[in-house]
Amino acid sequence: MVGFIAACLTTLGFVPQVIKVLKTKDTESISLGMYAMSVTGMILWLTHGIVIGDKALIIANAVSASLAGTILVCKMIYK
Repeated sequence: MVGFIAACLTTLGFVPQVIKVLKTKDTESISLGMYAMSVTGMILWLTHGIVIGDKALIIANAVSASLAGTILVCKMIYK
């Protein structure tokens, strides 16, 4: 139960930032390096989850990578 709550919080924690970036198109204060490394790490965790067949890892990291990836793409487009 604790792991499920932690996964939800860390995954959904990107939602407010995605909404703000999409509304304002302001990415000035967002670190390109941090998001590039985070998305890369999430994709690697997703890959690991697929290899070991862990649905929780797959779902959490697929959603997280999608949300953080949206911010990363916006950062590159709006700079």
